[in-house]
Amino acid sequence: MNEQDLHGVTLEAIVTRLQAHYGWAELAKRIDINCFISEPSVKSSLKFLRKTPWARAKVEQLYLVTQFTN
Repeated sequence: MNEQDLHGVTLEAIVTRLQAHYGWAELAKRIDINCFISEPSVKSSLKFLRKTPWARAKVEQLYLVTQFTN
């Protein structure tokens, strides 16, 4: 699993899939960032993640782990 596995997958698709799979509460437990805790939405999460590389990396890593263990 590496960044090449994300080729062609948008950040919006990643967040949407993770939210559908885990829900906001579980996402907040797995990745402790405010955009998943306080009034979460795909739009607010995308805004935050596009400006915050370390958080985006955590979300992408969770996506990769989730994708390959399903």
